[in-house]
Amino acid sequence: MFIQTESTPNPATLKFLPGEAVLATGTADFITLEAAESSPLATRVFAVSGVVGVFFGPDFVTVTKTDETDWNHIKPAILGAIMEHYQSGAPVMSEQSDPVGGHQDHDGPDSEIIQQIKDLLDTRVRPAVAQDGGDITFHGFDRGVVYLHMQGACAGCPSSTITLKMGIENLLRHYIPEVTEVRPVAA
Repeated sequence: MFIQTESTPNPATLKFLPGEAVLATGTADFITLEAAESSPLATRVFAVSGVVGVFFGPDFVTVTKTDETDWNHIKPAILGAIMEHYQSGAPVMSEQSDPVGGHQDHDGPDSEIIQQIKDLLDTRVRPAVAQDGGDITFHGFDRGVVYLHMQGACAGCPSSTITLKMGIENLLRHYIPEVTEVRPVAA
């Protein structure tokens, strides 16, 4: 098994491509070891000292480390954990847990605007963000303000504010006049 790695815009996060499917649908974001208990793969990766976050996409795993940890010291252990997992034949997620990673549901007076926001995110934003090892999902819409949840390499990325303000906000404001601002929300 050959696992490729790619850097991301977030220096604390690396993208690992195992060459096999990670999740068939959705995404999964683990920001603590306790949250990772629903995934044998995430649990193995969290066992590497210095790992503070694991995110699954369709064909990649992004891993976030502490600022004090050097990639040169933990990258081989992470590669080994991913390889061991796939060789074990264990599932990526335990049977009782389903990956989510989708948009928040919303009904109400702004449902048409919200559907337009979700469509633009799904077609224009999320594919590009996945290339960088992350995901951005819709969290809410209130009086012109769109609230987005940033995951994986996007969470804590130094360029995330620029991505939100210059990229996503401009895109949404261009196509949807009711949108006035975009803000991130915590998990």
